[in-house]
Amino acid sequence: MKRVIVLTLVAVVLLAGCTAPLQTGASDADSSSTISVSATGSATADPDRAVVSVAVETTADSADGARAQVARDVESVRTALANANIPDANVTTTGFGIAPEYDFTDGDRRVVGYRAVHSLAVEATPARAGEIIDLAVGAGATRIDGVHFTLSDERRADLRATALDRAMASARTDADGLAAAADLSVVGVQHVTTGADFTPYPATRFEDAAGGTVLQPAPVSVTTTVDVTYSAR
Repeated sequence: MKRVIVLTLVAVVLLAGCTAPLQTGASDADSSSTISVSATGSATADPDRAVVSVAVETTADSADGARAQVARDVESVRTALANANIPDANVTTTGFGIAPEYDFTDGDRRVVGYRAVHSLAVEATPARAGEIIDLAVGAGATRIDGVHFTLSDERRADLRATALDRAMASARTDADGLAAAADLSVVGVQHVTTGADFTPYPATRFEDAAGGTVLQPAPVSVTTTVDVTYSAR
């Protein structure tokens, strides 16, 4: 855990054999000195949301033929997922395209067909991610572009609140330690800013004995940083 600490006082303090210049911006004896501290806090939990990215690719002699074929294959994938009780609202289009394919033999460019691609994102619980892959591929999906394990909005908010509490506790501990070393006491907070970083970890993929896809998600860590300026006397 990296912390950056800035101490502003009304005298010169000797800490760990190093002399640091200290200053105040007021002549009033009752004015407070300031201690500025940066600290981080983290909280970890198992993911409660998985997003599986799948795609259907088809080729045909014409653009309309490719469009029609990819539409049929995507409908087949959607039907398979619906039959497995995956709500239609959890299956969304993330990309669609139709493009010509060329043959460049002998330096000439000749259209030899058309390729259509329809990409989908399927949201479910982490435990069903492997099942969704098997269902989609069995129903006509030709690509699995990845699985993203993360947190629902509610769970993320809970974890962030915990991380913030830990970051603030760490900042106060540092501030109290510095104040005590300078024969001062922390008397209040003048200013606080914060940021957050949500980091999903990749899943480990393996096959079970029955041949189905099994995914093992790692925990998701939420890390917050706080910059706090304290008053000290």
